[in-house]
Amino acid sequence: MCGIVGAVSTRNIVPVLVQGLQRLEYRGYDSCGVAVVAQQPQLGQAAGLQRARSTSRVAELAEQVNNPTGGLQGMTGIAHTRWATHGAPAVHNAHPHFSHGAGKPTDGAQARIALVHNGIIENHEELRAQLQAQGYAFVSQTDTEVMVHLIDSLYQGDVLQAVMQAVAQLKGAFAIAVIAKDEPGRVIGARAGSPLILGVGTNEHFLASDAMALAGVTDQIVHLAEGDVVDVQLNTYAVYDASHQLVHRQVLTVQTHSGAAELGPYRHYMQKEIFEQPRAIADTLEGIEGIVPELFDQPHLPAQAANVFADIDNVLILACGTSYYSGCVAKYWLESLAQIPCQVEVASEYRYRDSVPNPRSLVVTITQSGETADTLAALRHAQSLGMLHTLTVCNVATSAMVRECKLAYITRAGVEIGVASTKAFTTQLAGLFLLTLALAKSKNRLQLEVEAQHLKAMRHLPVALQSVLALEPQIIAWAQDFADKENALFLGRGMHYPIALEGALKLKEISYIHAEAYPAGELKHGPLALVTSAMPVVTVAPNDALLEKLKSNLEEVRARGGVLYVLADADSRIRSGEGLHVIRMPEHYGVLSPLLHVVPLQLLAYHTACARGTDVDKPRNLAKSVTVE
Repeated sequence: MCGIVGAVSTRNIVPVLVQGLQRLEYRGYDSCGVAVVAQQPQLGQAAGLQRARSTSRVAELAEQVNNPTGGLQGMTGIAHTRWATHGAPAVHNAHPHFSHGAGKPTDGAQARIALVHNGIIENHEELRAQLQAQGYAFVSQTDTEVMVHLIDSLYQGDVLQAVMQAVAQLKGAFAIAVIAKDEPGRVIGARAGSPLILGVGTNEHFLASDAMALAGVTDQIVHLAEGDVVDVQLNTYAVYDASHQLVHRQVLTVQTHSGAAELGPYRHYMQKEIFEQPRAIADTLEGIEGIVPELFDQPHLPAQAANVFADIDNVLILACGTSYYSGCVAKYWLESLAQIPCQVEVASEYRYRDSVPNPRSLVVTITQSGETADTLAALRHAQSLGMLHTLTVCNVATSAMVRECKLAYITRAGVEIGVASTKAFTTQLAGLFLLTLALAKSKNRLQLEVEAQHLKAMRHLPVALQSVLALEPQIIAWAQDFADKENALFLGRGMHYPIALEGALKLKEISYIHAEAYPAGELKHGPLALVTSAMPVVTVAPNDALLEKLKSNLEEVRARGGVLYVLADADSRIRSGEGLHVIRMPEHYGVLSPLLHVVPLQLLAYHTACARGTDVDKPRNLAKSVTVE
């Protein structure tokens, strides 16, 4: 959520800033803006700090700054996409924010400081009162404007020193980029709790909240550490740690391909990413010939997975949203196949309750971006309780989560732009299944022939997924039925109950239909009261040990006039009839069937949203990467 791009260059940097914002659109936003240190009057304004802001899409902002009769140009600048927290989505709340100095009017007078900000400042009200007493006028409801005025109040000709002094007074999470009217050729960045990277170029340097923003501009990336402040200039940069000591941070080559953002023949990114799942699973499993602990060692750290796996006696999974549901599936696998107790916690709840720590727990975090604020905070809380065996299943090898965990399994889903996660979810499941097998083997609970069977089944997953995707025409027909509904119920049993939860989440996220999921056996304990012909009931029905029980649950729905939509394995002997629509899965896939059964639910949500005309890739009120609590 929210995106930052900043740059110092010898060229007009505005096109690069706007392009960076376009690459960050997938994160979700409701306003955007760009500011530069202009050498000449522009946009009808005097030379100095100039900006353009919009509550429309970045494309509209681009039209403003590229206007031939008054566009925006500058060699030093910052840009931002905002997801509203404090203050409504409105131009006066959009970033960049300006400060004109104490006692100065907020229009007409030359601005001195400009700032963009990701995160939330918890003590903004206290600081606002102090600054108002000093004569600063506020024009927005944001916590961000407090920061720009605070920096201005401390500014005495050196913006680096002003930022360092200001961040010492801030409480909360933030990543910022700051420019000053009197110091062209300089951008100051700082981070605490929100990600920020430095991009290293030739005769130019960059700041961004995500390496994707710099795709095609530079692949030389420095990941700033917690508490870092960076002074970015034309031919040099300097990084200072939380104690203001000059430090060295490693420059990494990060391959971020801008081509990943191209739609190709697809209507939306979500559709593209659903159909990329066979490739994503194949890439995630590439090179795996056997189950060994070393699969989870990090290349730049000493090998330690074998010792960690030998020492642990249970697993604690921490995750949010879709990643939480993948953890819920993994719980069934871990306790059944590896016979290891497993607890799955919603990350945003875990650190705020009293829990019983176990130093022999393997703390597993699951996150697509590796920057999810709640999950990072939950990890740190677990570590503070003495649980130091940590492992992440993550899609971004250079993320904060990977850096803060001892062990990691990097999924290879590639860039996921649609806000509603699809290929990240299935690749997480693949990684978690490998972890299950590795733990089972480390505890001598995985026979060689069983290991071989599981590996064979995993290698066949891409082909099996292609067969499931071929069901799309049948699912489109279902979507037409769902398009005029306002409520839906999803049912599953065993390890397919989390798949029902994920299906309900997808439908509500992008179609705005209220959807809930229940274990099918819970129908008679309350949800059955809601069942009418106006509420479709989607059921995941694999041919497993619970199938006959599930059939009884289906009859309970039909007896009340409910209309059923059933995803059934080919040999489950569930047939279409009055009030019962059946789509047959191509094959039964045993313990890996959750990876197959979730795909039709993704397609159902997608095509229902299309039929209802919603913004599939950018659903209202939601962001791709949730980097604030």
